[in-house]
Amino acid sequence: MITLGPMRIAMAQISTGTDPVSNLGLVESAAADAAAEGAELVVFPEATMCRFGVPLGPVAQPLDGPWASEVSAIAVRQGLSIVAGMFTPDDDRVRNTLLIAQPDGTRSSYDKIHLYDAFGFTESRTVAPGTEPVTFAIGGVTVGVATCYDIRFPALFTELALRGAQLIVVPASWGAGPGKVHQWQVLATARALDSTAFVAAVGQAVPTDPASRGSSAPTGTGHSQLTDPFGTVVAAYDDDVHVGVHDVDPAVVEKARATLAVLDNLRPIPRAATPMPN
Repeated sequence: MITLGPMRIAMAQISTGTDPVSNLGLVESAAADAAAEGAELVVFPEATMCRFGVPLGPVAQPLDGPWASEVSAIAVRQGLSIVAGMFTPDDDRVRNTLLIAQPDGTRSSYDKIHLYDAFGFTESRTVAPGTEPVTFAIGGVTVGVATCYDIRFPALFTELALRGAQLIVVPASWGAGPGKVHQWQVLATARALDSTAFVAAVGQAVPTDPASRGSSAPTGTGHSQLTDPFGTVVAAYDDDVHVGVHDVDPAVVEKARATLAVLDNLRPIPRAATPMPN
């Protein structure tokens, strides 16, 4: 592993509405603030394009559509990388997609693998799952991506680390409920330890729109968190809108992987011959 200097990232805990064009204004503002503080990457929540709780089919656009194109233009104007949640078309459903927009104008994406069929919500009814883990590079730093419910599945984070990820970003629109914030915080810390990587878990803020608050959909609980590879919480937000800038040092990843060595010590575990009954 090549030891590099710290990379500055921004976590944009925003609260989006149902109008994709208006939400672009939130992206522009937060990206400008992040760039002014020297950030090389700004991470926005899941569903930045449009919050959950409304039909997503009419909202979805392809990666070369107007919404993603404008986010890409913002990345170019501000000279940083942007990760933001959007929805893309897929036959009779949509994909829950993370747009990865680079300052050179290139863009790529990740489709959420683990769908939120839990706590009384059935994301798979309207969303098709992705299949492939994704990493990308900012300078010499490899960044992995995951989305919201993915954070409950440690194997994905281990795989991203094995693919070289030193930072894993997790945009989310976490569902509210008893104990849910605590679960989010514990999971973010555990996944950093599993992967011996920094984990930037960036959620939607608690919505202020009364219609959002009354929705049964996962519309956000705030509490974004940056955790280092030793499980130390570097930054923890409350539930309000907040854009913070933080340094991520790849040398800490190198030290953790030499000290904890969970990736080197990993051994394959046979799977059960028959699936566990529901």
